Amino acid sequence: MPAAPAHADPHRHPHPHDHAHDHAHVHAHHHSHAEGERHPAARPGFSLLRLSAAQRLAIAVPLAALLWAAALAVIWGGA
Repeated sequence: MPAAPAHADPHRHPHPHDHAHDHAHVHAHHHSHAEGERHPAARPGFSLLRLSAAQRLAIAVPLAALLWAAALAVIWGGA
């Protein structure tokens, strides 16, 4: 049986395995405010909890009607 090639050895590395080098990355941070000023307030994302009760009902009632229609269609064999 031929010998395995040198690169098949899992303990051999083509590069030095010195972990003493620095792994720090330099990232440029772009700020939308001047130095010393506070960050502008983050804009909140969409949430159903921020809607009024009427708006939540306007979403929930048609969805409930659609689900009931689908369930009754399955029960009565229409689907």
